[in-house]
Amino acid sequence: MARLLDPRIQEVRLAILYALSANLTGVRRKCECTLAQAGSGRDQLNVACSMLSKFQPMRLSILVLFSAISISFAAQSEVVPTPTVPAAAAEAGKDVVHQLNNAFAKVFETVAPSVVIIEISKKNDGSESSPFDDLFFQGPPDGNNPRKNPGALRPLQSEGSGFIVRPDGYIFTNFHVIEEADKIDVKLRDGREFPAKVVGTDEKTDVAVIKIDSKDLSVVELGDSDAVRVGQFAFAIGAPFKLDYTFTYGVVSGKGRSKLLQTSGYSISDYLQTDASINPGNSGGPLCDIDGKVIGMNTLINGMNRGLGFAIPINMAKDIGAELIAGHKIVRPWLGIRIETLGDDPEIRDLLKGAEKGVVVRTIEANAPAYKSDLRPFDVITQVDGTAVETDSQLQHQILKKKIGQNVELSVWRKGRMIKVPVKTGELPSEITRASNEPIQPIPRNQQEVGKFGLQVQELTKDVAERLHLAVPQGVIVTDVEDNSLAAQQDIQREDVITEVDGKPVTDVQSFREALNRADPRRGVLIYLDRKGSKTFAVLKVGNG
Repeated sequence: MARLLDPRIQEVRLAILYALSANLTGVRRKCECTLAQAGSGRDQLNVACSMLSKFQPMRLSILVLFSAISISFAAQSEVVPTPTVPAAAAEAGKDVVHQLNNAFAKVFETVAPSVVIIEISKKNDGSESSPFDDLFFQGPPDGNNPRKNPGALRPLQSEGSGFIVRPDGYIFTNFHVIEEADKIDVKLRDGREFPAKVVGTDEKTDVAVIKIDSKDLSVVELGDSDAVRVGQFAFAIGAPFKLDYTFTYGVVSGKGRSKLLQTSGYSISDYLQTDASINPGNSGGPLCDIDGKVIGMNTLINGMNRGLGFAIPINMAKDIGAELIAGHKIVRPWLGIRIETLGDDPEIRDLLKGAEKGVVVRTIEANAPAYKSDLRPFDVITQVDGTAVETDSQLQHQILKKKIGQNVELSVWRKGRMIKVPVKTGELPSEITRASNEPIQPIPRNQQEVGKFGLQVQELTKDVAERLHLAVPQGVIVTDVEDNSLAAQQDIQREDVITEVDGKPVTDVQSFREALNRADPRRGVLIYLDRKGSKTFAVLKVGNG
């Protein structure tokens, strides 16, 4: 026969559910007092609390279900100390649900007056068409085809969100929301509409500031995204699919998310991840905590909106926004290196026995600050000015904290030993010049096929170097790469200059051939390359099958 818990234990169990989900210290203290008085039921309650804590924070559905089970259990027990126990337990369950319900509603009521709907109008150049146009205006362009006549095209309309950060009309939103906009209109919660102007934008963080001409506006309270914990409640407000002021909730599912965009660009944001629903139209709107404080700026990432939501941390958006409002140019320090976390590539990891954690230098950009230092491709950076770095994001964050022109000391693992490499930071250019895709210049042919990697090379003579504008003093130049070969798979390209093999200098074809003969292709052959001024490497490794 089922045993009935002490009525105080039942009340505490229900209260703890709410305390775990809403993180209310006052409720927890009340639980502790009641627990101290419960006496004989303490062991049962401790077990219950231990099990519940594994599911922190509780979602509303679990909360209601568990409350219902507890109430039902009490009602069905045959051992009833007093007639008032089921009613007390039921009332406690109601209170918990009502408190949580009110807490959620209060978040919306607090934040919504400071959220804006941003309507964008862009010129239509005809590159985007509707299914109606495709059905009724087919065929080649002519004077009778309205779709092909720019004068007959309607402006492109889109919608996003934003939030007011100053009572005199300054609004934070995403750069991609207002990018290339010809006209921006802002609609407030109270129905008023204003034209808006762009104050400033920062494409790399996807942050923008716009302004409307108004005063005494309701503003959001900005929280601290550094203090956000995985598992805490998160709330999004915006206009997904033009459904203005849609309110969704979930939890913070992760922090420090990066590498979300499949691009070679310079990514800044380490996103907050949430399962609160974020869809087109939510971009630029606030992500809030249970207290109604903004902890992030929602953003929609192409191809990533399948049950996953992402937000730019508000601390970053706040810093960028303040600079834009002040009219300052956004400048950032950089070293000019392309990096990856040690362990991301198994073939690289296998060649770096002894290096346990750190960040691998993949490429050093031509004429970048790091190019002028002793840093080399395949180095493993483990510390920045004494601060350990284990991931590419951590290294990037440490460099972003520095001032432009500041001397930085890198702790580097190279060839089995630790060394110090000083580097002076430079200013991140607006556009990073990398190896172009211009047609490859004809190379005077005296090529030889070397090894079984699909490479053809020839000695880098002074004449060839001058014709191709190469500043490399010696090596062999790649004249051809066989399709689907190992070299092609490792992105070795024509006009690459091979300068070293496994750390040994290459001066001509013969020295290159000898170096390959000494190398173990099953372990992996480390090839150092110069690619139009940038320094990089490749690992050629054959299978064991």
